[in-house]
Amino acid sequence: MTDAAAMPTVLIVDDEPGILSVAEHFVRQWRFDVVKASNGREAIDILRRRRIDVVMVDLRMPDVDGFGVLAAIRDTAPAARAILMTGYATEETRLEAVKLGALDCLAKPLDWRYLEQRLTAIREDIERRRPLLDVEGALARRFEFAGMIGRSAVMQELFDLIRRLAPYTRVALITGETGTGKELVARALHQLGPRKAHRFVAINCSAVVETLFESELFGHVRGAFTGATEHKAGLFEAADGGTLFLDEIGELPASVQAKLLRVLEHGEVHRVGGLEPRRVNVSVVAATNRDLGAEVAAKRFRSDLFYRVNVVEIPVPTLRSRREDIPYLTASFVRESTERVKKTIVGVTAYAERLLMQSDWPGNVRQLRNVIERAAILCDGEYITDRELRGALTASAPVPSAAPTGHATEDASLAAVSRDHVVRILDRTQGNKKAAAVLLGVSRRALYRLLRRLDLDGSVRRRVP
Repeated sequence: MTDAAAMPTVLIVDDEPGILSVAEHFVRQWRFDVVKASNGREAIDILRRRRIDVVMVDLRMPDVDGFGVLAAIRDTAPAARAILMTGYATEETRLEAVKLGALDCLAKPLDWRYLEQRLTAIREDIERRRPLLDVEGALARRFEFAGMIGRSAVMQELFDLIRRLAPYTRVALITGETGTGKELVARALHQLGPRKAHRFVAINCSAVVETLFESELFGHVRGAFTGATEHKAGLFEAADGGTLFLDEIGELPASVQAKLLRVLEHGEVHRVGGLEPRRVNVSVVAATNRDLGAEVAAKRFRSDLFYRVNVVEIPVPTLRSRREDIPYLTASFVRESTERVKKTIVGVTAYAERLLMQSDWPGNVRQLRNVIERAAILCDGEYITDRELRGALTASAPVPSAAPTGHATEDASLAAVSRDHVVRILDRTQGNKKAAAVLLGVSRRALYRLLRRLDLDGSVRRRVP
């Protein structure tokens, strides 16, 4: 049996003593600690004074009703899960409850079997998340490998591949989208291999001026070109005995590609302006977010160099293909950000985690890290909420291209929607355009365009529930 101190806490709010007593009896049986409040103001005061994991709140109460308590939860205790209870359940009530962050809206008299299933699922989610929010959480460490975090099957396969390749690989190609963590894979190969006692040297090929590529990689002698006032060793010599990581190798100029191939085949470099070859013993790990096979076909990348660096290919999965890793990555990035911004942040709220799980992440893990750091800067409480995340996600979104979007499709589908139907949907949602857009299956922006076209914008006023 779970220790009472470790049990999640449920706050039950109802102005009927009989319901409070019966609900407490059942909820305690389901391995929860229970706190009771007989009105909304008392509930809000409790939320301000102590940690609450779940709030079961009645809708109709004197003074502060259930909607008022739901609003207070988002402002005061955003980590708490909320369930609204009401004897007057309508579709409008449910929409308003969801808008205010409730996980469910239950009709009275309560279905105790369903409530048990709902609370059990919530308790299991809380118990899963708590170790991740602990700074010393053993669960987060369990799924960490050489600086990478991944519980998903695709990441466990990647970790296993790295373990098997590291002792023997001299040349490897890491492929994957920008931000997936290709350099971390390269560092893992180095750290787990026989060269770990020597240097790991990295260069981003897309960040080097084309005229300086040869000097950067192979070095130069004094007087080789204007400004070369002394001898300089290149990165191959700097990495002698260790590993050289060539990030975005697809950006290498054609002239440098030929010389790189010679180094890989013969283990010799010629400094720019020098005559004598210099022996180097370097493991070369390259990475690219391009399709090098297509680059070869387009004659932008040498086929012989492609086959030479592609002795072993290590694909790195996108973040959207391993969404189950997002909570673990988030917990790690929250800890990092907490140390960086000097704030006490425990984690993210359940609503915020839901937003993270639903996002597309075109920038992959790097984008997630940046979003969490931005959100941590904006955060004023113990938990990062969906409000801070939305701002951070907007700031991190890639600049849209001029290419056609899906708006034409949405507008075409909305063109067939009658004015009367739109009015009925708006009436059903009490003028809540966000909820109306969901029911119509379109974006809010597309709905706003339709409302302007139908001369409905501003004509429907949201009624107070």
